[in-house]
Amino acid sequence: MITYDKLFVAGSWAAPSSPDLLEIRSPHDRSLIGLAAQAQPADVDRAVAAARAAFEEGVWRRTPPAERIAVLRRFNALREQNAERIADLITAENGSAGWFTRAGQPGLTRQANAYLKAAEEFGWEETLAPSDPASPFRSVVRREAVGVVAAVIPWNSPFSSATSKIIPALLAGNCVVLKVSPENSLSMGLLAELLERTGLPEGVVSVLPADRETSEYLVSHPEVDKIAFTGSTRAGRRIASIAGEQLKRVSLELGGKSAAVILPDADIDKAVAGLKFGSLLNNGESCIAQTRILAPRDRYEEVVAALKDLVESLKVGDPTRPDTFIGPMIRPDQQQRVRDYIELGIKEGARLVTGGPQVPEGLEQGNYVTPTLFADVDTTMRIAQEEIFGPVLVVIAYDDEDDAVRIANDSEYGLSGGVWSRDEAHALDVARRIRTGTVTVNGAPIGFDGPFGGFKASGIGREYGAVGLGTYTEYKTITV
Repeated sequence: MITYDKLFVAGSWAAPSSPDLLEIRSPHDRSLIGLAAQAQPADVDRAVAAARAAFEEGVWRRTPPAERIAVLRRFNALREQNAERIADLITAENGSAGWFTRAGQPGLTRQANAYLKAAEEFGWEETLAPSDPASPFRSVVRREAVGVVAAVIPWNSPFSSATSKIIPALLAGNCVVLKVSPENSLSMGLLAELLERTGLPEGVVSVLPADRETSEYLVSHPEVDKIAFTGSTRAGRRIASIAGEQLKRVSLELGGKSAAVILPDADIDKAVAGLKFGSLLNNGESCIAQTRILAPRDRYEEVVAALKDLVESLKVGDPTRPDTFIGPMIRPDQQQRVRDYIELGIKEGARLVTGGPQVPEGLEQGNYVTPTLFADVDTTMRIAQEEIFGPVLVVIAYDDEDDAVRIANDSEYGLSGGVWSRDEAHALDVARRIRTGTVTVNGAPIGFDGPFGGFKASGIGREYGAVGLGTYTEYKTITV
């Protein structure tokens, strides 16, 4: 069992304001796997005050970009050295299958390398040529740190969410208070250990596990200059209202209900094999999961049959076993939420192809759900519109390409999506018509050099690469 009885505040471990430790329980069998201190508002005050002092009086924001890059490169190397420990901790506390947590480790390297490359090429200070050649004046444009950043992340993919925020924020010279979910206290404790070993100046970074009330206290704090949030759309709306009232800078990566459009000429077997990962990664607890499958009406039953075979082939069970593809939901309430949506789909009149609300036999001790596939789904059904966050897929028929695009766009969300076709150029044309921040063609992975984020209720702002780095800077123009 792992115990973190202190909090990582301002670069060192400190006693929490509350001595109570939260029990971290395994989603697999609900056994006790760890204990961890949880931050209270008083701890937030300490972390923010230290961050403010470090930003105003410390050396970090005045450190040359090349030196900041070297420090974050050292952090990335430390993370790579601990990749197996990271994967094991996330599997233990989240129930994410081991194949997923291990497969995600090289992705963390690519994510960090994209930020480091962007920082090396970034226009930290540029002199603009005057539009009037006769003018004796010139403009010097600088990109400077925003200040104190409150980074708030969800539980489903903690390391990826954390590094997607702290790396660009620190590269830009900011100071960061990272608020993490209580469920991830163990893996984020390891993150704090790695940050401690990185050699950042005092006050530059804190890592605080805390509940929602303390999270709201952090984002409302008057000494916070920017909020970077990943989580639900409901919470994002609340944070946006706080940011608007206080005129804080804000970036929001929110929910999704992404569509996978299978075009009439697609190779169905290849599409379904790709959707095994595109739709069901991380037990379905993923904001980018393509859980709405759009199939041409004349090939509809072919697609449904192939998806049925896929869903029924998935090994559900102990996430530490190498043959497990779907592990448990993270908490009992999330398990019940998914089961309730399956019951709702049945009541709404969708055809239950496979699965159902029952807990898989032999796995009653954990937070397990049965992977489920619905067909004959109408776009007005709640299971076609609302984010379920579990291994539940719906198949929707379309008449022609225009109808497919209309259905794909018939959502309050716009985070991700996919298009499948034997004709890549045609698939690209369809992808351009889908109103979502990211679209993959024929199962291509999401890249880290380009911006990632959402349209509509899926968020504001972008992460990854140069665009993501830029969200942690302010423009300053000096006329000489």
